[in-house]
Amino acid sequence: MTSDAPFPPNRRGRLSRAGEFDAVTQLGRAVGGRYLTLRYRPRDDGGEPRVGYAVPRRVGGAVDRNGVKRRLREAIAREEGLLHGGTDYVLIARPGIAATVEAQGFDWLCQQVADLLRSAEAAR
Repeated sequence: MTSDAPFPPNRRGRLSRAGEFDAVTQLGRAVGGRYLTLRYRPRDDGGEPRVGYAVPRRVGGAVDRNGVKRRLREAIAREEGLLHGGTDYVLIARPGIAATVEAQGFDWLCQQVADLLRSAEAAR
């Protein structure tokens, strides 16, 4: 299987290197809620938006953390129209999010992500 794309389709638009995360974390701005924090930083290249996900061990075991990351990726895909081109984003999960998503549902998580993206856009 060959492709002209620089990344496999499911990996495109993701932050994956520690240096990329550090740049957003150290040089970017942040908006937050009870269970999620969104850090963002404009890039000079004006390319497509890139998103990284940070789910620390305090969130839960590996199964819980992977489930939270998967749901966050799905929420971003649903709300991708709110992503601003040429910007790097890092979504940071906080403890308690796994149980809250289970109780409130996926639509609640999508609303939380959308609210953070709108707040980031308003703060530009």
